[in-house]
Amino acid sequence: MATVYDEIVDFIAAGSTPDAVAHFEPSQQTKDYVAELIHKEKTTGLSPDESSELDHFMTLEHVMRLAKARARTFCSP
Repeated sequence: MATVYDEIVDFIAAGSTPDAVAHFEPSQQTKDYVAELIHKEKTTGLSPDESSELDHFMTLEHVMRLAKARARTFCSP
């Protein structure tokens, strides 16, 4: 989970523009890892730690979706 948090913290710490926020995407490594957790959740089940990690990612994803939506209101057409 540190990787996901690190990506977002680094993105924020580096400074950003509304356009950068609107177009932020997690790394392919993070996308693949989350897809793996979702697949595992649907097939064999997750450990408590993995379940917590997936829940945290989903919360972060929700926050980023809200930030992206708000950022688009500040972007130039």
